[in-house]
Amino acid sequence: MDPPAKFTTLDIEEEEFERVVKNRSAGNFNDWPNEAGFENLTEVRGPVELDVSGCIPSWAAGTLYRTGPGGYNVEDTPKGTFKTTHWFDGFAHTHRFEIIADPMNPNGQIKVQYSSRHQSKGYVDAIRRLGRTPGLSFGQRQDPCIGIFGKMMSVFRREESNPGSDTENVCVTVQTDMPGLTPSTQQTSSGHKGGGNRRVYLATDASMIQEISPETLEPIGIARQRLLHPLLKGPLSSAHAQRDPETGDIFNFNLEMGRYTTYRIFHTSATTGETDILATISSADLKPAYIHSLFLSPSFVILCVPSSHIGYKGISVPWNGNVVDAIEPFDNSKKFRWFFVDRLSDRGLVASFESDAGFFFHSINSFEEIDETTGDLNVFCDVIEYPSTDIIRAFEMDVLLHTKGTEDPYVKDEQKVRNCLQTIVRHRFQIPASNAFNMRPLASEKVFEIKAPKCGELPTINPRYATRKYRYVYSMANNGYSTLQDSIVKTDLLTRQATFWSGPAGHTPGEAIFVPRPRQGTNSDDNAEEGEDEDDGVLLSLVLDGHGKYSYLVCLDAKTMKELGRATCDWAIGHGFHGLHLKTDVP
Repeated sequence: MDPPAKFTTLDIEEEEFERVVKNRSAGNFNDWPNEAGFENLTEVRGPVELDVSGCIPSWAAGTLYRTGPGGYNVEDTPKGTFKTTHWFDGFAHTHRFEIIADPMNPNGQIKVQYSSRHQSKGYVDAIRRLGRTPGLSFGQRQDPCIGIFGKMMSVFRREESNPGSDTENVCVTVQTDMPGLTPSTQQTSSGHKGGGNRRVYLATDASMIQEISPETLEPIGIARQRLLHPLLKGPLSSAHAQRDPETGDIFNFNLEMGRYTTYRIFHTSATTGETDILATISSADLKPAYIHSLFLSPSFVILCVPSSHIGYKGISVPWNGNVVDAIEPFDNSKKFRWFFVDRLSDRGLVASFESDAGFFFHSINSFEEIDETTGDLNVFCDVIEYPSTDIIRAFEMDVLLHTKGTEDPYVKDEQKVRNCLQTIVRHRFQIPASNAFNMRPLASEKVFEIKAPKCGELPTINPRYATRKYRYVYSMANNGYSTLQDSIVKTDLLTRQATFWSGPAGHTPGEAIFVPRPRQGTNSDDNAEEGEDEDDGVLLSLVLDGHGKYSYLVCLDAKTMKELGRATCDWAIGHGFHGLHLKTDVP
């Protein structure tokens, strides 16, 4: 069981936050080079067996997929060398770590085999042919030589009707067995279930998904959301589709822009593969926005529209050629808008709320509690928030590579430094017991907030606690020593205490994937059980040694944050985004 709680104080948290601001503002990143994660990256078709040291537990056996950019420049284009200007626009590169246990000796040393492959060769070939991106991008700066006629043509240019399997650039999240795309006989839920012939997909914030081979990582094909339902015709969606932890059903939104902004919240059944629209949200005052993730509670799909509004009802995206330049200047009057959509019956939109202006990439978790006095339902949503949209441009390549030195505004402008530090925020929303829908947005309550460095980006939790009350969050923290993250932090939401893991200077960790310890004597390994320790498991994180220019997969005890073992490559693996662990079936 958990040890007695030890609580921290808010004044200490403020001191730690100010320390990070001071470190970051100094702009001294020489001890933390990140170039090896952006330059001279190659695919390794493999599989290649890695050198394993320490002890990775046999019950963590399975396949770890990681995706993100694996290339940024294209030589010999008609306009010279093409250079990617935003991290999120790097060229897709997915990695596969096969963690293999000895079936005859559960306590024996495990093996780890590695392979990787690029998924956007056709996209890169188009850049080489054109000297520019072949379509819209996330933040690629547009060629200043493109005149007004070229911009007008881009506004009216139609998407390719039959894209090839590698002509799009999709590399944000890894998903498996997507309902509606997978034959109904193979529908299963995700998490850490094992199982047969899994189908693996890559997703991004566009309304498309790419299937890849689970073994070779070869791209198989591209599908768009309108394949699931004809009304899902908008260009934007969430890279982080939510999945019911019990049924495997998928929930997401589709954003259609134009005269009226329309968000369609949809559900795809893991049993039948059929998709239905749960709610259509549209009004004259509702703006299109860049939204990276959404929330799922036991009763609701929750769409939060942050203050990252897209200008001119969406026309700014094709006009500018990317999403980042299309986002309107930040305005504190543009509050978060929250929409609660019933996912258990056909009530549609049941409540809306507002909270302070800001921005977020990642939701963490959402759970519910009944108010015993009023009978109202309290819904809690936890999220990594920022006070402005500055963080979006903080991931541009010249910032990450620190090419401007101390003249970089993300170093010398202290307010920008503060705006780019993360805060965990817990919001409470009170859903009235009555079924009456109030058209006016209700006020939300901020229960607490925990600032950096006690939290960071790319948050993960024990997957058994999805949509349940929980205690621990794992994320990538920045103490101000690196232009990216410099440590992994375990945040205790009850005591506000934080436990860190960090390697030597220059070792940059990636998203920490939680693998729970399997239960003994039960067939259910997916949901939390009373009496078990929430942090009983391991974390798998891909770390880059920026000095030695090589990467290693580290395995940490999720309870103590101590290293258990690692598997080391002889080469550098690019700074990526998200991953997924699929456990090996136990006979």
